[in-house]
Amino acid sequence: MTLGWIFFALIGALPFYISGYIPSYTDAFFETMSGFTTTGASILTDIEKLPHGLLFWRSFTHWLGGMGIILLSLAILPLLGVGGMQLFKAEVPGPVPDRLTPRIRHTAELLWGVYVIISIVEMILLKIAGMNWFDAACHTFGTMATGGFSTKNLSIAHYQNPWIDWIIIIFMIIAGTNFALHYRALKGKPIFYWRDSEARFFITIILIASLIIGFDVWKNSGNNVFTSLTDTIFQVVSILTTTGYGTSDYEAWAYSSRLILFILMFIGGCAGSTAGGMKIVRSMVLFQFSRQEMKKLIHPQAVFTVRIGGTIVPDEIRRHISGFFLLYISVFVVSIIVMSILGLDFESSFGSVAATLNNIGPGLGSVGPTENYAHIPLLGKWFLSALMLIGRLELYTVLVLFSFTFWKK
Repeated sequence: MTLGWIFFALIGALPFYISGYIPSYTDAFFETMSGFTTTGASILTDIEKLPHGLLFWRSFTHWLGGMGIILLSLAILPLLGVGGMQLFKAEVPGPVPDRLTPRIRHTAELLWGVYVIISIVEMILLKIAGMNWFDAACHTFGTMATGGFSTKNLSIAHYQNPWIDWIIIIFMIIAGTNFALHYRALKGKPIFYWRDSEARFFITIILIASLIIGFDVWKNSGNNVFTSLTDTIFQVVSILTTTGYGTSDYEAWAYSSRLILFILMFIGGCAGSTAGGMKIVRSMVLFQFSRQEMKKLIHPQAVFTVRIGGTIVPDEIRRHISGFFLLYISVFVVSIIVMSILGLDFESSFGSVAATLNNIGPGLGSVGPTENYAHIPLLGKWFLSALMLIGRLELYTVLVLFSFTFWKK
């Protein structure tokens, strides 16, 4: 899995490098890895000078990586024997992959079918709202993959069109929701959206964060309520789903609002979606597990269980999530130290690691929403590229390669 993604990034960088529009292969690789992992971090200082062919390929890497290159291979190639389930589990984001059918290949085909249908709908709506077909296609790729590459230097802010803003908001929410729920909705069972506790919590986070930040933005910006709310919801959804599109510079907002956005970077979207981050279901399990441990201190003889949506979470899953969280924090802290050693200030080190490990794109400091990664040192770009891959494949798939036991086995 890991070597497959690296290979695709190495090959996918060639159009940028051979064309001469990105003369450094390191930069070309960084841009391509950012595309396939749906991170959206860019080294380009003038996006609009690229020809349409390269802009299309740049956005198309998002769309391929969003549902997953290996998942695509499972859909279009013969079933890969006993390795099929391992590939599926390594590819689909989240602690428990949702198999829609007993056959892995059929599940991959269904997920890709849903992905294609929703993408076509968004592209048509963006065209109706005012984009040309080329921009509509490229921004659809970035939205459905929660990637964030735009064909414009100012991202979505270039259009100054509230209809476009709201269409992208809606489809970022769709892309950040478990695709298994979309499949069931297309089968005539939309009630599953409400029954799914993770999806409900996802919408709740968006509403609460948008109201808190929206009031702050409206009070300090001088804009009307609708504009302030639109900008706020757009940025909240963009950060939470790890898309990275922008309509405003959130670094100009109050510290309290920026702190909330920073927390959202780590929460991420739903399991089984194209979003990055830790995933909401993991946060829910960790919160419930903490509550359970506190109750045990008060009632040491009682037996408590962790439940998500009425379903008991097995001990194996809880251990996996706890281990994932500890490993995640360890990688995050070590990476900040590495970027600081390479010459970045603390805020930029913090922001660049959070943005790449969570596959968001724009971060804080010198890699904020109005900046890019062109100034990052050479070694820093390779290191951040590795973080993008680690974040996209959710740590274990990549880090297990550094285990002596793995190679001995």
